[in-house]
Amino acid sequence: MPIIRILPHPEYCPAGAEIKAPTGTSICEALLENDINIEHACDMSCACTTCHVVVREGFSSLNEMDENEEDLLDRAWGLEPNSRLSCQAILAQQDVVVEIPKYSINHAKENH
Repeated sequence: MPIIRILPHPEYCPAGAEIKAPTGTSICEALLENDINIEHACDMSCACTTCHVVVREGFSSLNEMDENEEDLLDRAWGLEPNSRLSCQAILAQQDVVVEIPKYSINHAKENH
């Protein structure tokens, strides 16, 4: 079972975190199942960029991006070459390290 290491983020996990998730799970699902409440305004339907993450290690082990994800990522804040929408990034066997960007384009967050 791969391990996802989440780098510290002031809002979602100030101390950082390390979680295990089954192969075939999206990074977003794994985070949410482990009480790391990353934004996901479109309910993981690949229609926004609020769940954007930067994959610092293990990027090549994830599934390939489809055209819809690539197009949406162009609108993400802090886009980097190893950016993914966490709702579309599916874990394989390899561990990954992710960073949740400081901001998202979602200016009106629920429950805040």
